[in-house]
Amino acid sequence: MRVLAALSGGVDSAVAAARAVDAGHDVVAVHLALASASPSAVPGRARGCCTVEDSRDARRAADVIGVPFYVWDLSERFGRDVVDDFVAEYAAGRTPNPCVRCNQKVKFAALADRALALGFDAVATGHYARLEPGAAGAPELHRSRDLAKDQSYVLAVLPPARLATALFPLGSAGSKDEVRAEAAARGLALADKPDSTDICFVPDGDTRAWLGARLPEGAREPGDVVDSSGAVVGAHGGAAGYTVGQRRGLRLGVPAADGKPRYVLSVSVAERRVVVGSAEELDVDVLSGDGAVWCGPAPQPGQRLGAQVRAHGAELACTVEDVDDGAPGAGTVRVRLDEPARGVAPGQLLALYDGTRVVGSATLTAAVLAARATLGA
Repeated sequence: MRVLAALSGGVDSAVAAARAVDAGHDVVAVHLALASASPSAVPGRARGCCTVEDSRDARRAADVIGVPFYVWDLSERFGRDVVDDFVAEYAAGRTPNPCVRCNQKVKFAALADRALALGFDAVATGHYARLEPGAAGAPELHRSRDLAKDQSYVLAVLPPARLATALFPLGSAGSKDEVRAEAAARGLALADKPDSTDICFVPDGDTRAWLGARLPEGAREPGDVVDSSGAVVGAHGGAAGYTVGQRRGLRLGVPAADGKPRYVLSVSVAERRVVVGSAEELDVDVLSGDGAVWCGPAPQPGQRLGAQVRAHGAELACTVEDVDDGAPGAGTVRVRLDEPARGVAPGQLLALYDGTRVVGSATLTAAVLAARATLGA
């Protein structure tokens, strides 16, 4: 196959590209320029994935692997579909995952569409996930062999048509140490390069300050912080700067009666209100989402599945209560967890699993406790 390998400048994508070459594919490497002015690395912090240094590392890796190398400018698409979306979601009081949106809109949409138009058969990335043949012949998305590095969660937004043109050569890797050792054996200088942990377009890691400079004026208007009874216990400088489950930075003027810490329970930007309460009040067990994308057949009411609500979060046993199987990205789903979870916010991705197989995903619109509503959309 003719394969376009996306090189981020990190060790994972470089080894993935090398493995694609070893598999006999005709590989061309491409680095995505995702920022119009790529930030430099910040000393002492892990970098993002769109710095000038990353582009140079990607080029050097392609030279070692022995494949052609290009840089494609997708900064406009990235800015619109990832950065602007990130700001808009926070402005609406939701908590987005930009890596999910980048995979959905950029890497496996804009990049994949351009690759296919140029005659490539597939796009290879350094994600830790596996593709296995399904019963109907279409590929199934599964968790990676190394569960500690599994990234199937951020890929759960990909429908079958996108999975059919994807390659994940690292899905069989036993560990990140194995991948680093392989990179060193191949002579790749980035074998010891630190993992990227920050949001790539927030290079200093201060997301709150970054948002504060970009949120619309209405989302930055001050308002009340109230407890679950409605009593005012503090003030905020903009509700959009808060997220469900947050504990730090609340600056409450009235301590809790029991002296215990309080957490953000809900955020209403329109009402300029942040509600706080006890850790127990964060408990939710009924999760509802829209924009559902199914990686294969849609689940059925009563089906037992696993639910994951954050990258590298625990899988939670659940039962499907309701499904509206609309067009890709238009359906809805509601599940009930066996045990309550905490810190679940509207805007997060709900990914559903049947064993290691990814069933699909939806964007959370509401999370409630069956007997007592704590959040809502």
